[in-house]
Amino acid sequence: MSKIAVIETGGKQYVVAPGNTIKVEKLPQTAGDKFIFDKILLVADGDKVVLGKPYYDAKVSAELVAQERLKKVITRKYHNKTRYRKTTGHRQHISIVKILEIK
Repeated sequence: MSKIAVIETGGKQYVVAPGNTIKVEKLPQTAGDKFIFDKILLVADGDKVVLGKPYYDAKVSAELVAQERLKKVITRKYHNKTRYRKTTGHRQHISIVKILEIK
């Protein structure tokens, strides 16, 4: 079994392993940039599991593959008996990240 880690970014937690590609909240880097996730909650290497309190002193290096947007989410508001109908849409920005190494 390879090394895995649980990272925190954008207020969410992700289980990652080297070679994985994940979609996360938009990051400030540009495509092709290499960077490091430093909020590591857990690192597991086979049977050896280390928890952070709250964070563990490890680094996960990653590369930003692309910046994209998700499919449009449609929201509708309606008030009966008042002829009120409103439709809006939202497309969330995301970053696609490839995990390179867990140190």
